[in-house]
Amino acid sequence: MMTAIYQEILHAKLQKRKLLAILLDPEKLELAPIQDVCLKIKETPATHIFVGGSTFNGFHLDALILEIKKHIHLPVLLFPGDYKQISAHADGILFLNLVSGRNPEYLIEHQVNAVPLLEKTNLEIIPTAYLLIESGVVTAVEKVSATKPLNRDNIDYVSQTAKASEWMGNQLVYLEAGSGAKKAVPLEMIRETASKISIPIIVGGGITSFEGIQQAYKAGATMVVIGTAFENNTSFFEL
Repeated sequence: MMTAIYQEILHAKLQKRKLLAILLDPEKLELAPIQDVCLKIKETPATHIFVGGSTFNGFHLDALILEIKKHIHLPVLLFPGDYKQISAHADGILFLNLVSGRNPEYLIEHQVNAVPLLEKTNLEIIPTAYLLIESGVVTAVEKVSATKPLNRDNIDYVSQTAKASEWMGNQLVYLEAGSGAKKAVPLEMIRETASKISIPIIVGGGITSFEGIQQAYKAGATMVVIGTAFENNTSFFEL
């Protein structure tokens, strides 16, 4: 059965609507200035808010999400680095499977540990295949997960991994270059993956311009995620 947030994302793919998520890393945010950040987000084309980070320890997550929801009325999805980054106050969670790596901790162990926490919430759970793509720098995801990214030149293998992920029941494929990436996910990789799978594609990491967002959409992304670029310049979307 499709749930509300996922159904909206799927409809956006079918209708070729462009979705944009602003990724907020709670490790870099304090409660006091969050109202100002939310006001800036309201001035952007954002359709969703992602909250999470590779190294965040979970402290003040509940308070942060409650504060965000006071000031902005967009779906708030958890983008967890591990099972400790769960808050019942969000609207949903990307239930991530790090299928680009072979570390069982991130293929199944964190997911198992998340079950008793998630069972106590009403979060919408969206199974999401997470593919880390080589980006010219060692990212936090690579360090924390102890996995290597997929070769950015091996487009066939990436698209095959995405297809296998769809067949395994994932509802989204997330192509991720990583926070602070020097290179974004290759457009040809997005195009090839989009031609092979029927579920929506999320693309994030290394996108540093408004034009880069548009190119990702044209290549086949249903949703683009902006994190570091917005952190560094909250006027990123002002033309």
